[in-house]
Amino acid sequence: MTIQQELHTILVSGLDALSLELSDKQQQQLVDYVLLMDKWNKAYNLTSVRDPKQMMVKHILDSLAIVPFLDGDNIIDVGTGPGLPGMPLAIAFPDKSFTLLDSLGKRVRFMTQCVHTLGLTNVTPVQSRVEEHNGNTPYDIVLSRAFASLKDMLHWCQHLVDSEGQFLALKGQFPQDEIDEVSDHFHVSKTENLTVPNLVGERHLVWLKKK
Repeated sequence: MTIQQELHTILVSGLDALSLELSDKQQQQLVDYVLLMDKWNKAYNLTSVRDPKQMMVKHILDSLAIVPFLDGDNIIDVGTGPGLPGMPLAIAFPDKSFTLLDSLGKRVRFMTQCVHTLGLTNVTPVQSRVEEHNGNTPYDIVLSRAFASLKDMLHWCQHLVDSEGQFLALKGQFPQDEIDEVSDHFHVSKTENLTVPNLVGERHLVWLKKK
């Protein structure tokens, strides 16, 4: 079995466990994204995960676990690294618009290559520090995965949304300490315990809004 076939098998099994349906084209884009990440990783050190099969679980399925909870059409993924979770979500939601923000040029170059190679029309990679970035309009959702504490995320990103916008943070263990530190200007509107197929460890999703 080729590595491409192995990745496809892990993906299909994971989608089944998550009760997600993606087209053959979307599945191929996700496999190709992992293969690109693996290829670039050898030279540019984009992620500490070295094994493509582990990338499929720890990066792709982990990102796709939040698909059922993603409402809003104009989304920014801050501190996205090589495009996580934004790139897999953009593949899953071709009708939503994604801005993928990172301060490191090599990561943004990688994402730009992915957009071109995978034929994505709904992804805009941007190289910037988050506090210096201003979108044309307020975003519906500010998304982060392993980016910063909730307190810092809200502090740095508060200018990116209006009163309707939401902050969505993907965390490991339930971040009670971080929630306790959130300023009085924001409130936690919801939390969700996520189950990621084949992933060892806890995953939680935290929603926050301006008061």
